[in-house]
Amino acid sequence: MKSSSCLVSLLTDDLLVNILDKLSGDDSATKSFRSVCKAFHQAESAHRTSLKVLRLEFLPTLLNNYTSVDTLDLSDCPRLDDGSIAALLGGDTSIDLSWTRRLRRLVLSRCVGLRWAGLELLLGSCTRLESLDFSSCGGFGDREAAVVSCVVGLKEIEMDRCFGVSDFGLAKIVVGCERLEKLSLRWCDEISDLGIDLLSKKCVFLKHLDISYTKIGGESIRSISTMQRLEVLAMVGCGLLDDVGLHHLQDGCPSLQVIDISRCNNVTSLGLTSVIRGRNNLLQLRAGHYYFELSTIVLNCFMGLNNLQTIRIDGAQVSEHVLQIIAGSCKSLVDIGFSKCKGVTDFGILQLVLGCFRLKILDLTCCDKLTDLAISAIAESCRNLLCLKIESCNMLTEKSFGYLGSCCFLLEELDVTDCSGVNDEGLRHISNCSNLKSLKLGHCINISDKGLSNIASKCSNMIELDLYRCKGVGDEGLAALAMGCKKLKKLNLSYCIQITDEGMQCIGYLKELSELDMRNLSKVTSAGFSYFASGCMKLAELDMKNCDNITDSGFLALSCHSKNLIQINLSYCRISDVGLYKLMGNLTCLQDAKLLNLTNVTMNGFDLALRASCFRLKKVKMLALVRSYISMETLNFLQARGCKIKWD
Repeated sequence: MKSSSCLVSLLTDDLLVNILDKLSGDDSATKSFRSVCKAFHQAESAHRTSLKVLRLEFLPTLLNNYTSVDTLDLSDCPRLDDGSIAALLGGDTSIDLSWTRRLRRLVLSRCVGLRWAGLELLLGSCTRLESLDFSSCGGFGDREAAVVSCVVGLKEIEMDRCFGVSDFGLAKIVVGCERLEKLSLRWCDEISDLGIDLLSKKCVFLKHLDISYTKIGGESIRSISTMQRLEVLAMVGCGLLDDVGLHHLQDGCPSLQVIDISRCNNVTSLGLTSVIRGRNNLLQLRAGHYYFELSTIVLNCFMGLNNLQTIRIDGAQVSEHVLQIIAGSCKSLVDIGFSKCKGVTDFGILQLVLGCFRLKILDLTCCDKLTDLAISAIAESCRNLLCLKIESCNMLTEKSFGYLGSCCFLLEELDVTDCSGVNDEGLRHISNCSNLKSLKLGHCINISDKGLSNIASKCSNMIELDLYRCKGVGDEGLAALAMGCKKLKKLNLSYCIQITDEGMQCIGYLKELSELDMRNLSKVTSAGFSYFASGCMKLAELDMKNCDNITDSGFLALSCHSKNLIQINLSYCRISDVGLYKLMGNLTCLQDAKLLNLTNVTMNGFDLALRASCFRLKKVKMLALVRSYISMETLNFLQARGCKIKWD
């Protein structure tokens, strides 16, 4: 023991910082580091710069302990409102408020209970703030935008889905925050050409602009084209955008490096040509879901894109000639997306990978003409491949996975959803890709516990596993997962009908699990579910629709152990009034609940459950026939808090 203490004392602060840098992103490893001794705990406290808080009551203590935090994420705080902000900043004089002066980034996304008064108090205290995210704050409008405009040092603002912000609110922001470098306005459908025109004139330092799913048209693009420093422009799903509007970009935005015009239904090859012609410095092009054929003019423009690293043309009509042009002209490509493209053949892929051998990401979803020959070419040429998506490529056999397993040792993500050629032998080959972090096997009906055991024995870094409707997977496979894949965070077991209580007990050993889909597991009872709940205490999202053999005792265990649960689907479950009341009341982080067809819950039971959780809920879904039985007091309170209620 004494020798261990001596060894620890030899580790200088600089060495501890280097160790923590290596552990960055691994929450479990960081937690273990912090638990070693007091010196390690102090080092981690001083090293941590970002903090995501799930319970507001712990915030003052955390901010006092972590004195280097400059990024604060309050998006999952269910009770954040004007009153709680006032209490935090002015209620207790013993709380050190120096953290407000350190803060550089603040995330208030989905804080639906916050309004202008609380926002004014909070932002007025954070005088050095440079980045602010208030996306999906449904109650935010022009008055809140005016408060934001007073933070003159802001360089980044994300305000997606702020439906109440109009041109007037945007004008306040761009006049007050002239140093802006990044602005996201996705789904802000009250913003028009007028607001974008003022933005282009005032924010001369802007480098990143996202106006996806807005009502902007050609006049907005004319204004944007004058922005000399703009590097990233996203215009996904802009229904009013057409070829004439995009023509304004042809000689504008000289610094542009990233363009996304996916899902703009009125844009054709002519508009795409205007965007890319002569842009030799273009790094990323996303122009998917048009379902058009690439013209000769577009292909000629590709020949000048020597520095292009990413191209996404999902849904386009391509040919072997198109793939040959891309391979010959864009040799710097590392990310290619041909999802749902018609005309992708084995020979086309062979030509592509011979030219683009640096590929790290390749999406061939629904390219159903591909055979083992294409996968052989990919595996042989692209040895640095990290991500491969071949969902619904049903002409592939187990040979394809043999090629991947023998060549692509760096592979981290593989999607073979609905590939009928995936079997246990194929999984044995895939298991040689020991760096796999994400594996999607949904609808692969030819796999069993044997194949899953091979994956579990070699792929210890697995974080996400999708076994949706893999009916051959049962308890033995889950036991192997619990032994081999300790880092698993996201697991889909929906409709794996062979799973019983024994399998759920095994899942309980996955201590890092945060998301579980377990729809229609009819053989799982309260006994197995309770054991699972007591083990997976980090669970944040749970979908247990139609698990009709789990009763109140199982739900009570969940309410006791899963204090971090944010989202739950209880539809078609056998929970009663008491069980629902206890669950909704005890889950202090719960924000999103689906409560359809709960036949054992009375109308009064729904009202009591909503009352127990109304301070936290941001979204709830129930049957329309329940609406008339919920008290107006409860409904009004939920709506005043910004909760979205969907009546099915």
